[in-house]
Amino acid sequence: MNLTLQVWRQKDAGSKGRFVTYRATDISEHMSFLEMLDVVNEGLIERGEDPIAFDHDCREGICGTCGVMINGFPHGPRPRTTTCQLHMREFRNEDIVVIEPWRATAFPVVKDLVVDRSAFDRIIAVGGFISAPTGSAPEANAIPVAKENADLAMDAAACIGCGACVAACPNASASLFVAAKVAHLAQFPQGQPERWPRVLAMTGQADGEGFGGCTNHGECEAACPKGIPLQFIGEMNGDYLRATLRRGRRRSAAGDSAG
Repeated sequence: MNLTLQVWRQKDAGSKGRFVTYRATDISEHMSFLEMLDVVNEGLIERGEDPIAFDHDCREGICGTCGVMINGFPHGPRPRTTTCQLHMREFRNEDIVVIEPWRATAFPVVKDLVVDRSAFDRIIAVGGFISAPTGSAPEANAIPVAKENADLAMDAAACIGCGACVAACPNASASLFVAAKVAHLAQFPQGQPERWPRVLAMTGQADGEGFGGCTNHGECEAACPKGIPLQFIGEMNGDYLRATLRRGRRRSAAGDSAG
């Protein structure tokens, strides 16, 4: 098939970007979307032009590195599919395909379709872990975990941190990402000692990074390639409220003690 691509080209974060039109010819329907971009880049290199920069790594839908807006949809038109697993059979001959990077203040463009998602790393760094020493790996059944909790933890842990939720949200909110990381650890006994400071630290960091607030549009769940459910945002908000009240009580008790 032959396609017309309108690709966002931007030299760096400080430069103005623009859409540039390219032709992608003799594209097999069995190619992945990234393989199609590889073919286009080979042609650009042969002509002495700068290839299109885009993020990729495992190309197996696991790592979350890939991710671009395709015709206005994060990762493209196929639900529950990452860009690297999107195949060209989802398009028709002579389609016009618009390709652009994630759009969010907290995801500044590095070059072309590449954005800086290190804000996610900083959110994880302030609380997305368990620091309590647990020694060597225990026997799997040493600490009983209810099946419901284990299932919820697995659902939350499916988040690959690709940023599609941010790109889809009209507020550029990272609430679904943060909620998944908070909920994952909140389901286990090992996650309880740091449960309350964790939710305060991670939500606070997300606000500080410039992500917007959640107003329940639901676009994040629809765009998530792993189908992370919205219920985790509700649970995170509940934990945040409880953590805030607990912190307030501690401060009040400390003030009474000092008085």
